[in-house]
Amino acid sequence: MKALEFGLIVFGVMLNAAAQLLLKAGTRTIGQFEFSAANVWPIGWSMATNPHIVGGLSCYVVSVIVWIMALSRVEVSIAYPMLSLGYIVNAIFAWWLFGEAITVTRVVGMGIIIIGVYLVAKPT
Repeated sequence: MKALEFGLIVFGVMLNAAAQLLLKAGTRTIGQFEFSAANVWPIGWSMATNPHIVGGLSCYVVSVIVWIMALSRVEVSIAYPMLSLGYIVNAIFAWWLFGEAITVTRVVGMGIIIIGVYLVAKPT
């Protein structure tokens, strides 16, 4: 895999991870909610005007463009498994930003993901 191809995939993964983290930050601001006829507009407006949620959705849009560029250069059977690296990025940043737990079990799972991505992406 060439540096540009790898860079596009990593950039896409990072954008996707950033989108998730921004959406989480936005939902922390809005709080837990239930959709009902009475609150569709207030909650919808809160989400539509929340900078974290707008930023997260924007990251998704850009990540789709980057991902299409990556798929035009790399086999999907190699590129797609690399998206799982986003789990690791999100776990680390969720721990750092939101105080979410990283348990031994999660660390083992992250190690398995890294090994799996390496095996899928390594040159044959």
